[in-house]
Amino acid sequence: MKAVTLVEETRAGLVENVHTGMIAGVNDQLETIYHAGDTSHYTYYRSASKPIQALPVFLTTIIAKYGLTNEEAALFTASHRGESYHIAALESMLAKLPVSEHELYCPAAYPLNNEPKEEMLRENREKRRLYHNCAGKHMGFITVCREMGFPVEGYWEVDHPLQQQLLDVLSELSEVPKADIHIGMDGCGVPVFAIPLNNMALTYLKLACPDVIKDADLRKAVNQMTSLMNEHPRIVASENFICTTLLEDPNIVAKGGAQGVYCLGLKKERIGFALKVLTGSEDVWPAVVASILEQINYENKETVARLRALKPSIVKNDAGLVVGEIKEKFTLASSKIHKQLK
Repeated sequence: MKAVTLVEETRAGLVENVHTGMIAGVNDQLETIYHAGDTSHYTYYRSASKPIQALPVFLTTIIAKYGLTNEEAALFTASHRGESYHIAALESMLAKLPVSEHELYCPAAYPLNNEPKEEMLRENREKRRLYHNCAGKHMGFITVCREMGFPVEGYWEVDHPLQQQLLDVLSELSEVPKADIHIGMDGCGVPVFAIPLNNMALTYLKLACPDVIKDADLRKAVNQMTSLMNEHPRIVASENFICTTLLEDPNIVAKGGAQGVYCLGLKKERIGFALKVLTGSEDVWPAVVASILEQINYENKETVARLRALKPSIVKNDAGLVVGEIKEKFTLASSKIHKQLK
């Protein structure tokens, strides 16, 4: 596994933190055209898989059948942060869908964002499965099971027909044979998939440019889903998070996952990117993605500026004094190094 230094954090000129990793950029000819480090490195999607895991919903008529709003439907793709608008939409979905909260396999939790979590603690409110950041995904899983006649029990097991359908969808989008997809268990208890980083980038190329997808039904489902992600970006995360910032740009489809994994697809440029920060840091995502966009001379400079605002290049102490710097250290190579699996 070859990694490169992505970001260095210094304090008074001394290196304090180094974030290494790898980056792959894939075009619509299924070629890795941008790279840094080992793009064949097997990488778990973690929550960057949520748009893919939401596709079984969009392959059905569930959204129209149960009268979900577009905002509610976007939660199937989300790592919600527990803000009031997330909880209101989830409660509404729970009232509409054939799902009971106790059926969700994700554990009870408090919201990820500090403000709603602290408010609930002050009010002595208990953890709920609905507050878990994967609740929307699990509601989608259960509803698909009932729609397709699958058993709800065990929907989180890898041999369950729902999870096998997801493997089929992932194999189609990534062009990795099912037998070559590595399977683990995610934080919420469902299977999590690992594939080579360049194939992961390919999946986001196809999410951004669904005309590349051969299957007409899957192509239509991706179109509907990504449109809702761009229409309701704060639902996918919340304000002041990289996913929301990127999805505010209608040219971008993006989603991050735990342990430093981030993916995005550019519609006009017809490129998908996937990156892995080996320290597992999510904090440096905005700096890395901003540098990627700058290095390919991305047209929308406002998007880059918003990313830079999320992660300024200076480090301040508690008194607001500048005490250090954050610098991207990688350069994307642009030679074509690898044909994707076909």
